[in-house]
This record gives sequence, structure tokens and C-alpha cells, in this order.
Amino acid sequence: MCVDFTDLNKACPKDSFPLPRIDQLVDATAGHETLSFMDAYSGYNQIKMHKPDEEKTAFTTDQGLYCYTVMPFGLKNAGATYQRLVNKMFARQIGRNMEVYVDDMLTKSITADRHTDDLRETFDVLVRYGMKLNPVKCVFGVPSGRFLGYQVHQRGIEVNPEKIQALAKMVSPRTLKDVQKLTGCLASLSKFIAKSTDRCLPFFKALKKGKGVEWNEDCEKAFQALKITLDRHRCYQNRKQEKYCTCTCPSSEVATSSVLVRQEDGIQKPIYYTSKALLPAETRYSPAEKMALALIIVARKLRPYFQAHKIGVYTNCPLKLILQKPEVSGRLTK
Repeated sequence: MCVDFTDLNKACPKDSFPLPRIDQLVDATAGHETLSFMDAYSGYNQIKMHKPDEEKTAFTTDQGLYCYTVMPFGLKNAGATYQRLVNKMFARQIGRNMEVYVDDMLTKSITADRHTDDLRETFDVLVRYGMKLNPVKCVFGVPSGRFLGYQVHQRGIEVNPEKIQALAKMVSPRTLKDVQKLTGCLASLSKFIAKSTDRCLPFFKALKKGKGVEWNEDCEKAFQALKITLDRHRCYQNRKQEKYCTCTCPSSEVATSSVLVRQEDGIQKPIYYTSKALLPAETRYSPAEKMALALIIVARKLRPYFQAHKIGVYTNCPLKLILQKPEVSGRLTK
């Protein structure tokens, strides 16, 4: 059953309680030996409505007027309310042996022999607050699993295999809707694709030509190359707090790209790829200005990484020397 709460949501003030950053939760999960994935049973419905506010959720049926005594789905602030609840419940565990995103809960252990104690601590909290789990969606004591759209395990992070299969089975787009579907799929996989904007440029050009879509040879080559790339390179490393990270900022004529990597035993292991198409005015920037722009974009996009780690920037442009000169242009200074 679905109730239209449009008018009620318009009348309610916005609850600005923030949801966790998915990238940070996934990074914090990868690298653990044993994991348990849990899902609350109709999570929103486990929160009681405030008595005086029950009548505001009223709806009519052919048998009479009813209202919710528990928090229904569809309310404006339901997600923020639930996240505040689980943050309070698991305040002593979040970040240490547990991660929570709304009703998706995960208990993690560095070593398998500690997992039973970690699970016991989690279940003690669940029992104390009376929260019920959905056993069909729970998996306990596994080395890897799917969390918030990613496959996480001890080695690192992988693309969701279902997304890879969906892209591998996708036939070459022929209509506007097909191309839009393809670009939507690639947007969710961009962190796993090096220079994703350059690789996807033929698709964007096809969308800009108007209502009709011209799927040409360049589009087909880019499409097949993306399939091969995603099939070969699936595993990406999680960041580790004690490791020194480096950032490489290449730039092309049409886009800026960067990769955040971690040095381990002399080997560079990728953590995150970023890419952004240049605006028409930005394509006329000098190489030094494009490189500075790429650094700004990656620093804003990956702010948590830059705040938590010492980052070294590698580029073929003497950016540090240019930025230290007093006579640099106004754009570079900004």
C-alpha cells in the first residue's frame, strides 16, 4: 500500500541530519577478514509515531479512516530519523567493528576469531532496543559480500558483479533512451574507470546532437573498450590510515582526470579515479591552469582522503614552482 504524503511533506520542516558518506563506509569495511551483513525488518515501521502526530498520517479507505501508529515509508524526514536512531544505538561500535547506513548494518572483524564477540555485542544492542532483523536478507560470518552497491572483501573493493553483467549483456544502444541508460550505468562505475570522461565522450556527443541519436563507429569502439576495461580491472584497494597516498593529475584537451593511489611494497594500487569534462571556457586554459583545475577538482571530490592523509601530487607540470611565483595570473592565484 502506498499513501501520498505530498501535502504533509510540504508542511514539515526539513530535518538536516546527514546521512553517512557511502565511499567512506565502503572504505572502512574493506580489508576485514570476516563480515556479517544485516538488514532491519521493515526498519521504518519499527519506530513509533509520536501520539499527537498520528492523525497527521491519516488516510481514507472504503472501510473507514485509519492512521499510522508507526513511522511509515514516504515521509520527508523518515530517513534522517532512522539514521539518527541507529547512530545513537550503535554509537560505541560505529567505526570500530560496525558500519550502518539507514537500515543496512554490517559487523566487521579484522580477524575471524574476534567475530563472535563482535556479533554478540551487536545483538546485545539489538535486543536492548527491540529491533528486529529480516533473516532472509542477513548473512553471517562470510569473507566477502555486497554492501551499498559494492563488493567488499579483505583484498579491497570490487564493482558489483551484477552491474558488470548488465553492461556486458547490453546491446549497442540505438535510441536516446538506450544511450541515457548506458551513461547512467557508467556514472555509478566512474570511480573504477580511469579517464572515464575521455572514454565516454563519444556517448555524450551522441546525446548532444538533438532528439535523434547517431550511434557511429567511435561510439561502438568506446562501448566495446569499456566492456573490456571493466571485465579486466575489478578489484580496487581500500585506503589504510597509516599509508601515504599519491595523486596523479593528467589532463587532456576535453577533460581533467586524476587517480588516487596507495604505495605498497613499491607497487601503486588505485583507490579512486575521478574525471570531469571541461567547460568551453576551460578548454582554452593554459596547461598549467588545467593542471591546477584538476587538482582543485580532485581535492574537492575526495575531501575526506585529503583531510585524513598526507597526499603527494605527481604531474609533468611544475605546478608548485608556478604557484609560488608572485606574478602568477589571477585565475591561478584564485
